[in-house]
Amino acid sequence: MALHPDLSPRAARTRAALIAAGFDLLAAKPIDAIPIDEVVARAGVAKGSFFNHFTDKQAFAEAIAAEVRLQLEERVTRANAGVADPVARIAGGMCVGAEFAMSDPKRTAVLLRSHGSSTARANPLNKGLVEDIDAACRQGLLRPEAQGSGVLYWLGLCQILMVNLVERRPDAASARSPLAEMLVLGLSGLGVDAARVAALAEQVAIKADPSAS
Repeated sequence: MALHPDLSPRAARTRAALIAAGFDLLAAKPIDAIPIDEVVARAGVAKGSFFNHFTDKQAFAEAIAAEVRLQLEERVTRANAGVADPVARIAGGMCVGAEFAMSDPKRTAVLLRSHGSSTARANPLNKGLVEDIDAACRQGLLRPEAQGSGVLYWLGLCQILMVNLVERRPDAASARSPLAEMLVLGLSGLGVDAARVAALAEQVAIKADPSAS
């Protein structure tokens, strides 16, 4: 799924070159330490082309993070295909986030360097999580506060877990314990019944995504 299908082929190629250059640079250092001249030189485009696509460096970093977040959300969608229980789907999103951090720490680091407005409930990238939390609330599976702040709460937990996994680089067996514990703490905080929380935590396993690069 393309984020900007309205671009001309030439503009799309320029934007893709900028994104690719920025990705490599952002994986190594924060956006504030990356001059625009370095980005355009690596991308092989004119400096003016940068401002045709991005208002400033922060918008550029957010665009790169959005590309990675889209890849992550596609993996969550695949993992949750056929899962009807909204609480299990919410838990599944955290599991996929952990797997993503384990299998692709470089992309994860890029994602975590710029959150932008990605934690906003209205952000299109949060559509699946919003729908799952709303469905769980309608079924009385979560506490009322989850309706307003559940998305922010869950994304925050997932991001912190991913940071920890990228920093520590544990193997799959070692990562299972913190993932299960974060699921217990997170789902309990949302108001999920203790028995259901325990059952979901017991099912946790770190699986490699076959599409991971």
